[in-house]
Amino acid sequence: MAEKTSQTGHPKGLYSLFFTEMWERFSYYGMRALLTLFLTAQLITGGFGLNRAESLAIYGIFTALVYLTPILGGWFSDNILGQRKSILIGGITMAIGQFMLAASSTDALISELAGRQHFFYLGLGVLILGNGFFKPNISTIVGNLYDNDDPRKDGGFTIFYMGINIGAFLSPFVAGTLGENVGWPYGFIAAGVGMLIGVLWFHFRRNTLEGLGLPPKAKITGQTDLLPKDWRDIILYVVVNVALVFGIMAFWGATSDLIHKILIAIVGLAGAIFIGFSIFKGTNGSTEWSRVLVILILAFFNIVFWAGFEQAGGTFNLFAEENTNRVVGSFKIPTTWFQNINPIAIVTLAPLFSILWIKLAAKKLNPRTPIKFAIAMFIGALSFYIMTIAANKAEGGTLVSPMWLTVVYVLLTCGELMLSPIGLSMVTKLSPGKIVSVMMGVWMASFALGNYLAATLEQFLERYNLELYSTISWLMIGSGVGLLILSPFLNKAMKGIH
Repeated sequence: MAEKTSQTGHPKGLYSLFFTEMWERFSYYGMRALLTLFLTAQLITGGFGLNRAESLAIYGIFTALVYLTPILGGWFSDNILGQRKSILIGGITMAIGQFMLAASSTDALISELAGRQHFFYLGLGVLILGNGFFKPNISTIVGNLYDNDDPRKDGGFTIFYMGINIGAFLSPFVAGTLGENVGWPYGFIAAGVGMLIGVLWFHFRRNTLEGLGLPPKAKITGQTDLLPKDWRDIILYVVVNVALVFGIMAFWGATSDLIHKILIAIVGLAGAIFIGFSIFKGTNGSTEWSRVLVILILAFFNIVFWAGFEQAGGTFNLFAEENTNRVVGSFKIPTTWFQNINPIAIVTLAPLFSILWIKLAAKKLNPRTPIKFAIAMFIGALSFYIMTIAANKAEGGTLVSPMWLTVVYVLLTCGELMLSPIGLSMVTKLSPGKIVSVMMGVWMASFALGNYLAATLEQFLERYNLELYSTISWLMIGSGVGLLILSPFLNKAMKGIH
C-alpha cells in the first residue's frame, strides 16, 4: 500500500499517474479538436462533407458514450481486473482506435467514401470501449494514494488535473496543426502515438504505485506486480474489445431502425438495473447510503455544467472557424488552437487553486463541496452571458475579436477548477470501498449526459425559438441557486467528509 501518512509533498505515484493521464488526454483532445472540423470538411480536402447538425450529432453521441462506458469498465476493475490491468487494456485499445481513424481519413487505404466512413465509425467505437476501461480507474488510484481526511487530497487531484490539461494543451498544437495543415491522417496518428507513450510510461513507472491497483485477490495471494497470466488477460480483452465493436457495427448495419430503438431501450434499462444492483450490493449502512445519495445529487448538477462547458468542442469550435477574426498580421490562427485556451488557463491556475484549498483548510475556511459547485455554476452563467453578447455581434456574418472566445474559455476554466477535480476527489471520498470504480463510472455517466446535451441542445432549442447560450446561462444560474439551497442538507448527508 502506498504511504499515506506523510503530510509533506505528494506521493511519487501521483506524478506517474499525472504523466500517464497527460498522454492519454493528449490523444483524446487531439482527436476531439479535429473531429467536427474533419467531419464538416469538404470532400475535396479529405473530409466527409457533413453538415453542422450531422457533425454535432456524431460528436454528441461519441462524447456521451465515452463517458458511459466507464460504468462497465469500473465494474470489471472492481470485480475482476483491478485498476492496473484495466488501464493497460484501455490504453492499448484506444491507441488501436486512433490508428483506425488515421487509416479511414485518407483514400490511400480505402478509396470509397462509404467504406472510409464505416471504418471511421468503427475507430470511434474502439475508442469508446477503450476509454471505458481507462478513464474511471486511473482516477480511482489517485484517490487511493490518500486517506479521506488528508488535506492534500483535493490538491492532489488538482495537480492530477494539470496533467490532463498539459496533454490537452499540447494536442491541438501537435495533432491539431498536423491534421489541419498537413493532412488529417497525421493528426490522428499523432494522437495514437501519444496514447502508446502513456501506456509505456504507466508500465515502466508501476513500482511507484506501491501495490495499488492490482487485481482484487492480490492482497490474499501476496501479488506485488502483474503476472504473465495478467498480460494474457490484457491481450485477450483488447482483442475482444475490437472484435466486439466490429460485431456490433455489422449487426447494426444489417438490422432496421425499429430493432435499433428496441435494443437501445433494453440496453438503457439493463444499464440502469446493473448500476442499481451494483450500488445496492456494495453499499451498507445509513452512512454509506447517505454519502451515495450526495454523489447522485451532485452528479445531476454536474450534467448542467458540462452541457455548457462541452460547447467547446462543438459550437465554440465552429464559432471559432466561422465567426471569429483569426487573422493576425499575415498569420491565420488555426481553428484548433482555440482549444488550447482552456488547458493553458488550467496549467496556470490549477497550482493556485491547489494552494488555495490547503491555505483555506488551515484557516478552517475551505468551502464545502456543494458550495464550490455552486460557485462554478455562477461563473459558468457569467461566461455564457458574455458568449451571448459575442453571438449577437456575429450575426449577419460579422467576424468578432478572438478575445470574446478567450475570455469565455478562461471563465469556464475557473468554473471547471471549482467543480471537476473537486468532483473526482469527492467521489473517491464518499464512495463505499467495494464500489469506488463503479461510482466513478456513475460520475462519468453524468459527463456523458452533459456531453450529449451539449451537442443536441442547439437543435432542440431552435424548435422553441430559444437562443442556445442565453438558455445555458439561465440554467446555470438556477442550478447555482439550487445548490445553495440544498447545501445544508448535502453537508449533513456527507457524514463528516468535507
